[in-house]
Amino acid sequence: MLVLSRKKNESIVINNDITIVVVEIRGDKVRLGVEAPKEVPVHRREVYDAIHRANSNGPLSSEPGKKGPASGEGTTPGASTAS
Repeated sequence: MLVLSRKKNESIVINNDITIVVVEIRGDKVRLGVEAPKEVPVHRREVYDAIHRANSNGPLSSEPGKKGPASGEGTTPGASTAS
């Protein structure tokens, strides 16, 4: 794993077309901005894991009325997902 230090408004570039920018640092939280082509899916890790569990095990939740990543939250390719 490559570990980098960045300050607010500094960024890293991945594969010439994905940019990660440190937008804000507040206490123990860091807000990141992700600029990526629309065809590149961008998800928080917990959303990514839930999508893959849903794809391999059927519906994400068997409880009626429960919303989860399978309902569309955080699944738009290229969209950033705030925490």
